[in-house]
Amino acid sequence: MKKLLPFLLFTLILGACSPLHPNLSSSGPKETNAQSMPEQMPDDFDFSIQFGMGKKNGINTFEGTVTKDLILDGTATTEINFTKEQMNNIYKKMKEINVLETKNFTPESDNCVQQPHGEDEWKIRIDGRAVTLFISGKYCTTTNDTKQMIRLRDYIFNIVKSKQEYKELPKSKGMYH
Repeated sequence: MKKLLPFLLFTLILGACSPLHPNLSSSGPKETNAQSMPEQMPDDFDFSIQFGMGKKNGINTFEGTVTKDLILDGTATTEINFTKEQMNNIYKKMKEINVLETKNFTPESDNCVQQPHGEDEWKIRIDGRAVTLFISGKYCTTTNDTKQMIRLRDYIFNIVKSKQEYKELPKSKGMYH
């Protein structure tokens, strides 16, 4: 038992120092070591974005769905798929900004807070690696990383809005104040 006690203590201390989710953070992936993304889109590439007020809008390639915030009428979800070419173009845009690198979404000094504000939550899988990114729209100023991710989201959302399945979803009623 005396020999087992130091081993258990060592294991407990070592376990306490290890992050539970090394790739997940409120500001980006933690331990990616600035990993570069593969040149070509890997077969396991998928992503989901939840965005807007209450993150009620969503684009999910894992499940092949899109969700629209109808505001007063809840949400509506439909099946939607991207072509191989569209997925390749999205992947190229993610590669340009290397979504696997640690990102900074919090401005250095911003005492200004906007209400109401939207939020983005990204889940991205690339070549066996998964990252989750959270972006808050509460800040009056935005970092370069935030601007890049918002441009990427808008690029993807414009593809979605051009699809017939999305156009057939009900119109939103009301607005956020």
